[in-house]
Amino acid sequence: MQIDLKHWPKFFYIIILLAQGCALTCQPLEKSTLGRASGSDEMESLIDRPGPIQLQTINSADWSVPLAGLLNIDSPEAVQAGLKDRDEPIQIYAHVLKHPQYGNYLIDTGVSKQLLDAPDRAGLSWLVRQVMDTGKIRLNKGTAEILNGLDSPLSGVFFTHLHLDHISGMPDIPSNTPLYIGASESTHTSLKNMFVQGSSNRLLHNKQPLQEWQFQADPQNQFEGIIDIFADGSVFAISVPGHTSGSVAFLVRTTHGPVLLTGDVSHTRWGWEHTVEPGGFTEDRQRNLKNLKSLKNLVAKHPQIEVRVGHQP
Repeated sequence: MQIDLKHWPKFFYIIILLAQGCALTCQPLEKSTLGRASGSDEMESLIDRPGPIQLQTINSADWSVPLAGLLNIDSPEAVQAGLKDRDEPIQIYAHVLKHPQYGNYLIDTGVSKQLLDAPDRAGLSWLVRQVMDTGKIRLNKGTAEILNGLDSPLSGVFFTHLHLDHISGMPDIPSNTPLYIGASESTHTSLKNMFVQGSSNRLLHNKQPLQEWQFQADPQNQFEGIIDIFADGSVFAISVPGHTSGSVAFLVRTTHGPVLLTGDVSHTRWGWEHTVEPGGFTEDRQRNLKNLKSLKNLVAKHPQIEVRVGHQP
C-alpha cells in the first residue's frame, strides 16, 4: 500500500490531537470574584455551630449504571465483600441552597424534562445517549419544576463537576444565571472529552461564562483548597480533585447543622462507609482516594456532619 506523502501533515495533526485529547467544553471561562480563600482551621472552627442556610436535596431522577463505574470493585475491600459488577440503582440530585441575604442557588442541576423528551434538541449526541443509556433515567422532579418552586429567582449554580449527569438540567437554567466550577474543570484535556465535548457545549450554549473558583493552598494542608463562598462562614467550597480535575465538595452550615455534599468523590454510600474510591468513571483514582480520606477525616473530627454522597441516599 502506498501513502501519498502530501497527506502526512494531516495524519500527523490528527495523531497529535488524539494524543492531547481536548477540553471538556469550549464554554468561555472567567475567574470567580465570589468568595474568598479560607483554610481548614477556619472552616472547622465554625462547623459545630448551626448556620443560616436552608438546604434541600431533591431526587430529580432515578437511574441505574454499572457498579464498576461507580466503585473500584478491584479494591481489597470490594473483593473481600464479594462485590461484582452489576447494574446499580442511583439518583441524580439537585441541591437547593437558600441564603438569607444572597438568595437561592443550586448545587448541580438535576435533570431537565426537555433532555428526556427530546435529547437531541436538548444537546445530547446519539453516541452519548447510547453510552449513558439515558432510556433508563426515570424523572421524578425536573429542573424546571424545581425552579418554579423557588420563592425568588435563581442566583447561581455551583457545580461539583461538569459530567453530563450533573449538567443535565441546564436546558432549564435561565441564561443570565452565574455558573461556578472548580479549578481546571473545564480546561483539563483528555481523550475521553473528545466524545462528550459537543454535548457539553450544546448544554451550556447561550449560558453565562463558567466562573472558576480561585482556590489557594490550605494553610493546614488538609485539603487542596477552600473557598468561603459568601465570606460569612456559611458555605465552603472544598477542592477535591480526582474524579475530575476540578471536582468540588461543599460544606454547608444549615439551620439544622452541618451538611457535607461530597459530589462524586464518593458516588455510593458503600464507597463512603468503606473508604473505597469510584471506579471507571473517575480520571485519577489515587488522587480521588486521597481526597475521600481527607473528607472522611473531617467527618471523624466532627461526627455531627450529615454526609450526602453523590448518587445515593
